[in-house]
Amino acid sequence: MDILTLLFIAVGLSMDAFAVSVSSGMILCHTKIRRVLKIAASFGLFQGLMPLIGYTIARTFADKIEAVDHWIAFLLLAFVGGKMLWEALRGGEEECPHGDPCSWKNLLVMSVATSIDALAVGASFAVMPREGLLGPAFGYLLCCAVIAVVTFLLCIAGVEVGCRFGNRFGKKAEIAGGIVLIAIGLKILLEHTVFA
Repeated sequence: MDILTLLFIAVGLSMDAFAVSVSSGMILCHTKIRRVLKIAASFGLFQGLMPLIGYTIARTFADKIEAVDHWIAFLLLAFVGGKMLWEALRGGEEECPHGDPCSWKNLLVMSVATSIDALAVGASFAVMPREGLLGPAFGYLLCCAVIAVVTFLLCIAGVEVGCRFGNRFGKKAEIAGGIVLIAIGLKILLEHTVFA
């Protein structure tokens, strides 16, 4: 996996957290930087931990699924991206709970809810070819760290966007994230079937 693909995955995964950060920003307008960093750090931490958990679980079974690994990566990414699109397009209830978005209870709920998708992406890392960033023994840790940092930065921006512009970009960000994840899954599948 190259750095550009990883950055696209990181941005795609962080769109749920970005959308919830925008919602939080709408609630916390003109807030202190400490609260903004608390929200961003919580989302970043969980977005970085979930792929690590998914990777660890999937690596346990990697030798049994090597022949179909590209299909698994495609299906996982397509599922996550499709789920993001479905949730954004159906116009359901926001994931942001009512009340103070900076309370530890609300942060935990929002962070877990927006990072479940990253579990599947981490599993897809385990079945991707061990090349590029995934080549070194601990390349997956670097990938998880990049996802965490990208999410952290985007969530800081999300809170600021929420404070300034309201909820104009929340659903559009989720749609874009879903499309990006599906496209990356399709790229992996085509590289291992059509262009192999």
